Amino acid sequence: MKLKIGVMGGAAYEHSKENLERAAAVGKAIAENNCILFYGATIGLPLAAAKAAREAGALVVGVSPAANEKEHREKYKYPTDSCDAVVFTGHGFQGRNVMLVRSCDAIVIIGGRVGTMSEFAVAYAEQKPIGVLLGSGRFADKVAELDKEVLRGEMPTPIVYEKEPKALVEKLLRALRGSRK
Repeated sequence: MKLKIGVMGGAAYEHSKENLERAAAVGKAIAENNCILFYGATIGLPLAAAKAAREAGALVVGVSPAANEKEHREKYKYPTDSCDAVVFTGHGFQGRNVMLVRSCDAIVIIGGRVGTMSEFAVAYAEQKPIGVLLGSGRFADKVAELDKEVLRGEMPTPIVYEKEPKALVEKLLRALRGSRK
């Protein structure tokens, strides 16, 4: 069975061209490693990763906070044309975040704010490998400090850090394969 990698991160704020390109490079690397990309069926950095993965031939699955396509488009103002399938949870953001992370074998964090923190917390607690794209700003650039000062290895959750998108995906896949032994 193909591995499922979730891409979580900044959606609803302005993104630099460089961060959008780096997110797209993460998506492309996921596709090149023959993995399925999951994301929150959202906008911003996760959408950039999803589009690139799909263009590179990966299966892309969006997990929406909405109950149906109409609510997804009208209430959340999210697109549906950048993935192969959308799972409509009807559980709002927090419920979606849990379902999204649980659907993945590992996750990548790019930028992000409170929603990304929520997804990180679920993945950490459930000991799913986490890849952090350093230099992508916001929450992603605070994870190492949080890991060192607060979490202190409380759980054996593999967390890998890397500035280069392709190298990050490769490190994450090694960590994932190592955690499955």
